[in-house]
Amino acid sequence: MPAAVRGESRVAAKPRVKTPASTAKRAPAKAEPATAPRLAPRHILMIAAGVLTAALGVTLATGGRGQHIADAVGRGIDGRFGDAGFRLAAVHVQGASAMATPDIIAAAGVHKDDPLMGMDLEALRQRVQAVGWVKEARVVRLLPDTLVIAVEERRQLAVWQHNGKSVVIDDHGQVIREADPARFATLPLVVGAGGAQHAGEILPTLVQRPKLMARLEALVRVDDRRWDLRLKDGALIQLPAVEEEQALMQLEQLDLRSRILELGFERIDLRNPDVVAVRPRAPAPPTVATAPAPPPAEGA
Repeated sequence: MPAAVRGESRVAAKPRVKTPASTAKRAPAKAEPATAPRLAPRHILMIAAGVLTAALGVTLATGGRGQHIADAVGRGIDGRFGDAGFRLAAVHVQGASAMATPDIIAAAGVHKDDPLMGMDLEALRQRVQAVGWVKEARVVRLLPDTLVIAVEERRQLAVWQHNGKSVVIDDHGQVIREADPARFATLPLVVGAGGAQHAGEILPTLVQRPKLMARLEALVRVDDRRWDLRLKDGALIQLPAVEEEQALMQLEQLDLRSRILELGFERIDLRNPDVVAVRPRAPAPPTVATAPAPPPAEGA
């Protein structure tokens, strides 16, 4: 069963929409005082640390009223960091397949030139981890302008069909909402109520039997207690509710003796461990050759 290709993707952050320039008549330019020399990034970090410490003291001293002051100070610090070059320029996505990466970027909700120091990395991580593709997520800020999103992607196990709908599930039966089942034609098909929750228990056993897997069309969950294997030629293999692997070993021994998988059958009942019941396929009705009809007589 193919695994999703994983690697690292570098994605440029999405640009913000620029506000159109004003069409109002501009006032004559005025002489502006000379600007102060631009501070180095390390100096800005030292100043910002001092301001944050002061803001925390104000917040503790004034209660909830100080929160407004702290928020305003935070916005000012973000701006100073932005002036020093700490703005988002690129996003690296690690551990995600090409299909999952766009959904992860969209969930992150970051844009080019966002202040990098002002980002809530925990909130961003939670948004990414809410994506169906993602099992675990970690977000790292790399100064001055890069964000790294490292994920562990869920392993796509099968396509589950139930109540007329098809979805992709992982090896724990969780639905990967963003995955399009049409793009996973090579995954096994699981059908029926309870199939998603129990597919991870039997599929590893079936994968060890490539000859059987090559003929398998669908795994059908019966009464949410046992499985039927429906083959591509229409044959049916009925498995017991317990000791499925033992039943599959009986099938292998039968195939070694009689090549039954190659010859074909209508049904094999493995539900009773003491008796293997095989219903052979009914022979096809013989074809009867018919003589061509004579040409119509002249003048008819």
